[in-house]
This record gives sequence, structure tokens and C-alpha cells, in this order.
Amino acid sequence: MDRLPPTPEEVRAALHVMLRAIGEDPDREGLVDTPDRVIRSWTEIFAGYGQDPAAILATTFGDVEGYSEMILLRDIPFSSMCEHHMMPFNGLAHVAYLPAERVVGLSKLARLVDCYSRRLQIQERMTREVAKAIMLHLHPLGCGVVLEARHGCMTCRGVKKEGAIMVTSALEGDFQNPATRAEFMALIRG
Repeated sequence: MDRLPPTPEEVRAALHVMLRAIGEDPDREGLVDTPDRVIRSWTEIFAGYGQDPAAILATTFGDVEGYSEMILLRDIPFSSMCEHHMMPFNGLAHVAYLPAERVVGLSKLARLVDCYSRRLQIQERMTREVAKAIMLHLHPLGCGVVLEARHGCMTCRGVKKEGAIMVTSALEGDFQNPATRAEFMALIRG
């Protein structure tokens, strides 16, 4: 059964209840406009739900004069929200692929990372989603994705381990070859 999305009034009411649940007075001066500010911020933070990976990767270029070596865009900053605690995790993505015949503009790789990071996520799934989208829509010989992130749920609650970095990887096609994997990891580290 399809559900209609909640109205802005319903979201405002829910946020009002949440403010009361944490012990706040949602009607005090500093909080009166908070529900509207949260709605606006969520529109930006969760913009990935309205983006299509196929459209992001649709424009490719074939005039590459036979270039067939690894293409890597490293140190792509991203911010996402953990689906378990709705707390932020932030870090860097490193995305590489071996083109078969066509290449995509580098900004598209950064946009793809944004598309998946701007959703409720777990880092492991996000890593796989970026890799699978590249394989599905670019048809390369292989791709590799590594994400490194600091998680708010690890630093400001629970175990409170400031500075801990989670690293995840997804390797597809030729990137599962030990030599290609080693080249990718070496290029990430500079």
C-alpha cells in the first residue's frame, strides 16, 4: 500500500513532540521556528532520495584516445546520517574505475557519492551502492570504492571514541585482482 508523505504541518507537529520529549519547551523564543529550520535542513541533508544515479552517470565521453588505465578521484568529502541513531558521519571517499571504452566527468563521481551520502545510511551499504552504480551504469572493467569516516554515534554517545575512523571498501571486476587492488590502495595513499 502506497503511503502519502506527511504534510509539512504533520512534520512540524512531530518535531514539536520530539522537542517536548527531550524536555524542551517548543514554544520558547529560541525554538519556535526550529521545526521549520529542521524541515529545511532535512531537505538538503536527505536530497539523495530525489537523485537518480543513472542520470548522474548518463553523460560519458568516448574520445579518450584509447586511455585504459585507472581513473581515481580521491579525497571526496562527504557527510551522511547514520540510519541507526540519525547522527552524522563524515569522511572521505576514494572512487576509481578502469574504463572499458568510455569515461565519465570527474564531477559525476563526486555527485554519485553525494547522491548516496545524502540518505539515511550505513557506511558499508553506501560503499557498495557507489561501486554497484559505477559497474551498472559505466560498464567499466572494474571499480574500487573506499570510504573513511568518523561517526558521531561513536564520538558523542556510546563508547565515546573520538578520532576513530571506520574504513570500508568495495572492489568489483578487475579491482579484485591483487595487482590492481594494490595499485588502487597505493594511489589512495598518494
